[in-house]
Amino acid sequence: MTDFAKVLQVLAQNQVAYVLVGGVAATVHGSARLTQDIDLLYQRSPDNIRRLVRALDPYRPYLRGAPVGLPFQWDEQTVEQGLNFTLTTAIGDIDLFGELIGGGTFEKLVAHTIRLHVFGVECACLDLEHLITVKRAAGRPKDLETIAELEALREEQDKD
Repeated sequence: MTDFAKVLQVLAQNQVAYVLVGGVAATVHGSARLTQDIDLLYQRSPDNIRRLVRALDPYRPYLRGAPVGLPFQWDEQTVEQGLNFTLTTAIGDIDLFGELIGGGTFEKLVAHTIRLHVFGVECACLDLEHLITVKRAAGRPKDLETIAELEALREEQDKD
């Protein structure tokens, strides 16, 4: 099980720039669905990549689902040359996105976030409208199920 609080605390302590997206973001907006991992859209600047690598390194990131023993080096060069990473770590499963289908990069989506406290950490969370958009673009069955719930939550917010 992913220790969501620990992941966010580690990122905050290392001043990593990211946007909370995915299932945890849906939960923050009121979704009742449970998720096993945490999805983050990270800023791809060299300084932020350096902070991200430093933050997660003590927790031994490894490619989730990859065969044991497959060579994988968690370092700045790997992150710079890659884009999206599904990782398993000592503090749980973390999906890192350099870009989201239907949404774009950190720089494009950061303007569509809300600032809030999640597990005692202030962070940027994708706003409800854009969360629905990126989930629709992903088009996975589990995302389509979540969209209906998120749209109902949006309707409730619009009534207020």
